[in-house]
Amino acid sequence: MLLDAEERQDARAERSSAAADPPTAAGGSRHRPLDWKRPMLLAVLPIALVAGLYVYATGGKVVSINDAYVDKDKVGVSTDIAGTVAEVAVRENQRVAPGQVLYRLDDLPYRLALSRAEAHLGMVRDELTTLQAGYREIQAQVGEGAVDVSFYAAEGERQRQLLAQHVASQSAFDAADRNLAAARQKLVALRQQLAGVAASLDGAPNGPVERNPKYLEAKAQRDEAARQLAHAIVRAPFAGVATGVGATTPGRFLPASTPAFFLVGSDRTWVDVTPKETELTWVRVGQSAVLKVDTYPGVTWRGVVESISPAAAQEFSLLPAQNTSGNWVKVVQRIPLRLRVLPDQGSLPPLRAGMSVVVQIDTGHARGLPFFESAAKPGARS
Repeated sequence: MLLDAEERQDARAERSSAAADPPTAAGGSRHRPLDWKRPMLLAVLPIALVAGLYVYATGGKVVSINDAYVDKDKVGVSTDIAGTVAEVAVRENQRVAPGQVLYRLDDLPYRLALSRAEAHLGMVRDELTTLQAGYREIQAQVGEGAVDVSFYAAEGERQRQLLAQHVASQSAFDAADRNLAAARQKLVALRQQLAGVAASLDGAPNGPVERNPKYLEAKAQRDEAARQLAHAIVRAPFAGVATGVGATTPGRFLPASTPAFFLVGSDRTWVDVTPKETELTWVRVGQSAVLKVDTYPGVTWRGVVESISPAAAQEFSLLPAQNTSGNWVKVVQRIPLRLRVLPDQGSLPPLRAGMSVVVQIDTGHARGLPFFESAAKPGARS
């Protein structure tokens, strides 16, 4: 009975195995389903490779640079004269127009200096007028001296003839000769004096006083005093925003050319960029750019490449790099570049000097493939 049970169990196992793996008509080999994944991958791989090469070759038109900063016109407001601050006419971060008064210095010393210069100018005018009158007087005396010389010369000749005829005495002849010598000496002295006066009048004794060097010097001193008085009032050189005003208060003494505060312009805005030299291959002046400021995510500005520096930044350093030791290491240089922010871009947020910017310049030149670049070389024009 036990053997019959085992035989029945073996028979059931054989039937289940035969049902799971039926023999084929060709002689007993088993059939497997087709694997379609491998052929599809083999077909997709070349397509993906071609698509990747196409995207690579046609890309690279936009040069992205994150080493950029907003810049504006900036000036330390100062004047070339020293003085005590009498009034500050603006407040912190106030917008000012060109020519608007920013602050005033105490102008009393400069008003007094102008009065002295004007008085000196009048004295020089009177002095020159007196010299002209003296020149005319000496000129008349020279004429009289010439007449005297002619008279005494004729008188001496008559006395010589009378002496030869024994009509006149020797003393009369000697007196006439002495008078002639004295008249000649006086005429020489007058002519020298006349030349000295003419030299004081710059060789133009009859010319206008206003052209005399002494007068011009005095007038220049007067004009300089007037200029310094005018510079006691400091005005805005351009439209902008005053900042750092709190450091200057009435009563503070400012040496000459010392900035009282600063003025940041509002008319012009640009972006200074220092890209690597390898990023400037196809960058040209006039190309358009997109500017993204870190302060305003999602907001973009339009700009244009305004200029490219003719030299690398390290060329202007105090101690340029020298590779004379023989241990040379190539370092990628940076070329300063400036982009002008286009005006009239709607109600965009204000740009402030020093803000960090990401610049994207559209060069219009695709990257291409290295083995096809022999026919398209970058031009030398910048």
